[in-house]
Parts: sequence; C-alpha cells; structure tokens
Amino acid sequence: MKHLWVRFGCFLTGYNYNILRNCSEAAFKSVKKYTAAMLIVCILWFFIGFTFALRYLSLGLPGCMLAGLLSTIIIVQVEKQIILSINPNRLLLIFRACLAFMMSILGAVIIDQILFEKDIKIEKISYVSEKVDKILPSKTEELRRQIAALDTTIKKKELEKEYYVEDISKHPTTIGTTSQIAIKRVPVQTTTSSGRDTTIFKTANETTTTTVLVPNPKIALLTPLDSTINVMRQQRAQKENELLHMKPALEKEMKANTGFLDELTIMTRMLLASHVALAFWLLWILFFLFIEMLVLFSKMGDKSNDYEKVVMHHMNLQMRRLEALGKGFE
Repeated sequence: MKHLWVRFGCFLTGYNYNILRNCSEAAFKSVKKYTAAMLIVCILWFFIGFTFALRYLSLGLPGCMLAGLLSTIIIVQVEKQIILSINPNRLLLIFRACLAFMMSILGAVIIDQILFEKDIKIEKISYVSEKVDKILPSKTEELRRQIAALDTTIKKKELEKEYYVEDISKHPTTIGTTSQIAIKRVPVQTTTSSGRDTTIFKTANETTTTTVLVPNPKIALLTPLDSTINVMRQQRAQKENELLHMKPALEKEMKANTGFLDELTIMTRMLLASHVALAFWLLWILFFLFIEMLVLFSKMGDKSNDYEKVVMHHMNLQMRRLEALGKGFE
C-alpha cells in the first residue's frame, strides 16, 4: 500500500515505478503534480462525454459511461505526448496548444448548452417559429391542392348522382323483354311407300318474346355512389382539420426533434444578442483552455529531474552496448 497514489500516478502518466522509486523526492512531486493536473482534465472530459451521449445521442447509462470513458482515455493519451517527452520540441508544444484551444471551445459549447438550457428553451420558441413560417407555405399549399382536387371530384360525383335521380324520377321503371326458345317438330315432307304414308319432320326453334316492366337499373348505382361521396367528404374534412392545425403540429414536431446543431445555432443567436451571455461563454472557454494547458505549462516550467536523467542514462548505456555489439560482429 506504500506509495499507492504514486503508483496510480505512474499508471496515469506512463512513468516507470521501478525506476521512480529509486529517484529523489523531486521526481515523486513531478508525478504527483502531473497526476493531479490530468485528473482534473479527465474528470471534466468524462462529464462532457457522458452528458453529450445522454443529451444528444440518447444512449442509456452503459452507453453514456462508455462515452465518458472513451473521452477520458483520449485525454490521457494526448497528455502523455507531453509528459513522456523529455525535451519536447516547439512544434509539439504549438500543436498541443492548438489542440487545447479547440478542445476548450468544444467543451465550453457542450457545457454551456447545459447551463443555458432554460435560456435556450426561451430562444428556441422564436427560432422554431421562424423555421415553421418558412416551411408552412409549402405544406399548406400542398394540402390546399389536395382539398381542391377532392372538391372537384365530389362535384362530379354529385352531378352524376343528380343525373341518376332525375332520370329515375322520370323513368322509375323501364320496359324489359324476356325471350324463351322452344323446340318444335315441323312436318316437311310426306311420302307414300307400299301403301303407307311416311312423314318427315325437322326440328325448329320458336322464340317467344315477353315484355315486362322492371325498376330503373340506375337505382342500384345510387348506394355505391353515396358511399363514395361520403368517403371523399370525410377525407376533405380530415385535410381541412390538418390544415387548421398545421402550424401547431409543425412547431410541436420541430421542438421534439431539435438536435445539437439547432441548439448550437440558437445559442449563437443568444450570445450575439446578449453581451452578458457572450462574456460568460468566453469565460468558460478561458477556463477550459487554462485547464487544458495545465499539464503543458507544468512540463515547460519544470527542469529536468533525476528520473529523466536516469532514463537518458539507461538509453545511453543501451546505445553503447549496441555499438559495442556491432563492432564485435565486424
């Protein structure tokens, strides 16, 4: 259990504990200092990753935990690029500073969307209303075209019904004919043979036509025609109801489906309209930037300690051994 915090710091920073335990207190303090700075950044980005996954990716608790853990792992690996560099060059320092600036903006944007949640909801009302006003004319125009088409079809069907009713009132019945065919034997020729008469018959069809009064067949067309007209009227009433409630329905749908980019746009409008909100947002960016630069500044402000000299000494010994081994083979 001895030096448990230092062991954890070695795991986090990448230091070798077997080398560090034989070094001075200055090396121990460097590890503790880097560990504290990395923990601050890791906790912050775990919260950012967890919140982003929960709010915008709609993940469950395991997914949010995984997102926070991935964010933490990425931050640890980035910080190790600075901590494990014995003499970091200027290009690496500039690269880390640029990365810290970008990460501070991303972190501030995500955190501020949580802090400004109520203000964003208020600003969202006007933002959604403006988007609905742009979409509404095309939506209502399409519904109006459908209603007009239904009106035209209904009028045609009603004219057709009036024609049928008028014809039925004038001719409630019509004359129908029925035909019956009977087969009869008709004598054709009579012949006498051996004193006996023989008659030859042939079959012939005899058609009998009977005239009867039947109801006008157009009466049967009225019921399906009425059913068709009723269905069309119901469709028209439904579309009129949709037209009447189109704007509230669109506003409800857009409020329910507001994403990260929409909220980012809303927050940008809010920051441009309010100097107080803009100043607070810039303060958050500076806060994140200084935290991101904490490890870098600590590394730049430290002088080379005995741990790094031991590492360099081991490297030089290994290089000499390799050179001697190479000369021995020659």
